[in-house]
Amino acid sequence: MENNGKNKPLFFLNDRLEFPPVSNANPEGLLAVGGDLSPERLLLAYQNGIFPWFNEDALILWWSPDPRMVLFPEKLKVSKSMRKIIASNQFELTKNKCFDKVIEHCSVLERKGQEGTWITPKMKEAYLSLHEKGFAKSYEVWQNSNLVGGLYGIDLGHVFCGESMFSLVSNASKFAFIHMVNELRNESYKLIDCQVYTQHLESLGAQEMARDKFMQILNKEN
Repeated sequence: MENNGKNKPLFFLNDRLEFPPVSNANPEGLLAVGGDLSPERLLLAYQNGIFPWFNEDALILWWSPDPRMVLFPEKLKVSKSMRKIIASNQFELTKNKCFDKVIEHCSVLERKGQEGTWITPKMKEAYLSLHEKGFAKSYEVWQNSNLVGGLYGIDLGHVFCGESMFSLVSNASKFAFIHMVNELRNESYKLIDCQVYTQHLESLGAQEMARDKFMQILNKEN
């Protein structure tokens, strides 16, 4: 009889720097609970197709959903209206200029259907450490010298794991995303990990992929 994951025990992390196989995740994608937010554990998680996602003041939850939302850089969709905005030069893009400000904006952004934030002070500290080590990257969007949008994520060298984005004016985060994808395409990245489905990501060309296939690309097996 096929095991669909419903009867698999939930894995509780301890001080050991390890994760269970992603195939142990339940049908919702929840793989493990607990552990810490050290840069070492975070990097190990992303390298193994796992990411943290939890509400403030809650236990740390680690996820590896199936299917996985991804974007192949060559499949990016840019609308005519967005092409006009890019051509208008109303925005300016920078990279890794103010990672701390980007993650701060992302942490306070109110999101529909979500209470509180998972980007806690400890999480910010961990991502800032990963940024200092060269793994966490940010893209910033400026308008009239003001920071109006941006995004950040984990750069694994062939896969970019998008984490969060924000916009203070319309289309600012989309502007950052489009420029990031074009840059990664020129650098021959395999894909951008978008984690879970949203209609917005789908409109930009992202698609769902079986976790096994995602792990093959992540592990450079093809």
